[in-house]
Amino acid sequence: MTFTNQIVAVATCRTPYKQKFGIPRQPGLVEARGYVELEPHVNHIDAVRGIEQYSHLWLLFCFHENLAQGWKTTVRPPRLGGNEKLGVFATRSTFRPNGIGQSVVKLHGVVQRKGKVCLEISGMDLVDGTPIIDIKPYIPFSDSITDAVGGIAQDAPKLISVVYSDNAKAQIERYAQQETYTDLAVLIRGVLGQDPRPAYKKAKDDPKLYQVALYDLDVFWQMAADEHDQEYILVLELKPGKCG
Repeated sequence: MTFTNQIVAVATCRTPYKQKFGIPRQPGLVEARGYVELEPHVNHIDAVRGIEQYSHLWLLFCFHENLAQGWKTTVRPPRLGGNEKLGVFATRSTFRPNGIGQSVVKLHGVVQRKGKVCLEISGMDLVDGTPIIDIKPYIPFSDSITDAVGGIAQDAPKLISVVYSDNAKAQIERYAQQETYTDLAVLIRGVLGQDPRPAYKKAKDDPKLYQVALYDLDVFWQMAADEHDQEYILVLELKPGKCG
């Protein structure tokens, strides 16, 4: 069966995540703030009338940065260490036949920004600029199933400790004085605490210097270990980025 009606974006998601690396692998893991900006053909306050009675929303979106790479019948989920394969429909892989994803986000309100009707949200796992193809209310009695079985993703990921160098602490304190970066320390800790490295990097010594783009900043970090050989992430410094 084919469909002739063309699906077009109804909104664009604005987030602190400027690159795919470092984005939480599921929604709700990091309390990052962002906005859903309505596109011109639906940019009318009536389109969201009554939406503030809901605490959460479903966002249906397009994996727009992966479409050119096509899809795969099987993928290697990070949960399995990247060593085992599952069928694409048994995972939330971004490499899907239609490139469509869905995330539940928290709604904080409706605002006007630069002439656009926007939904202020948090907890999203979307790269900045993601096209939103539909917005639906989250309905607790039907959308939350308390005895559901989550397969390989039954439990939330374990967090790793995040430590800031003296230099990074001073930089974060300076940036936090600006409105854009008031939640910067919390955001960095939330993102890096998920340990965004590829699965194959986690099973061996890893001296690599990593970089994550948040807002218009590049955050540089690497793995370290304490006297008990317990690994943690050490944030070294922040620099103005190239992805702003």
